[in-house]
Amino acid sequence: MSKRVAILISGGGSNMVKLAESMVGDHPARPVLVASNDPQAGGLARAAQMGIATAAVDHRAFKGDRPAFEAALLEKIEAAAPDIICLAGFMRVLTEGFVRRFEGRMINIHPSLLPLYKGLHTHQRALDAGDTQAGCTVHEVTAALDDGPILGQARVPVMAGDTAESLAARVLVQEHALYPAVLRRFASGDRAPLYLP
Repeated sequence: MSKRVAILISGGGSNMVKLAESMVGDHPARPVLVASNDPQAGGLARAAQMGIATAAVDHRAFKGDRPAFEAALLEKIEAAAPDIICLAGFMRVLTEGFVRRFEGRMINIHPSLLPLYKGLHTHQRALDAGDTQAGCTVHEVTAALDDGPILGQARVPVMAGDTAESLAARVLVQEHALYPAVLRRFASGDRAPLYLP
């Protein structure tokens, strides 16, 4: 029986689209929900066009009350009964209580070679540090920000003259390859890290 996957987004949802496109044929999972903290997120319309159920819970309406926001979001998620949750550009920090509920079943993609550069502005931080390589990481979500066991990484060289934007664009290409590959393995019970060249 296919694993049920809910994908959480905050923006255009390019990683969500790649995940959803990959979940066909003999893939061990299927997308059952795309949810966002922003009702205007472009990815919601893209998911609807792909025939995936969508939901939105506007975090701004909760005025900083994270537990109340998460309770409303949880209602939408649990109605879809997912086995796996994929964070794909979901720009809200989740509380420990929310994370524990899905422990071992929630994964995230982060645009750096973790444990380097947790949090925001990862590409600029890699450039400022003079790194020769950058990349992205898929990891299990734990209560600590951008922490948790690494499930996969992909690297890109940092080029002379790179800006945060040009580096981000090259890393995004790798994100689109890495995240679907890791999800396929994760959904079939394989948690050994995958390293793309």
